[in-house]
Amino acid sequence: MKKTSSHRGTGREEMRREYRFDYRKSRPNRFASAMKDGAVAIVLDPDVASVFKSPHSVNSLLRSVITALPKQAKAQSKSG
Repeated sequence: MKKTSSHRGTGREEMRREYRFDYRKSRPNRFASAMKDGAVAIVLDPDVASVFKSPHSVNSLLRSVITALPKQAKAQSKSG
């Protein structure tokens, strides 16, 4: 039998006024050491991620797209 919550209403969870976080159970970010200065983590949709075998292949494709952009678009992306 499936458990149901005692909360009845619209089915939407409302935000609590306060959330308690148990800091004793927290762990350091195990991926932090792999991030280089200035690196940005991007989450790819599963269908997109399935095309790539490594982070190098993603970066390689993105760099080739950047080189194909008009010069004006490149200048705007660097300044902003």
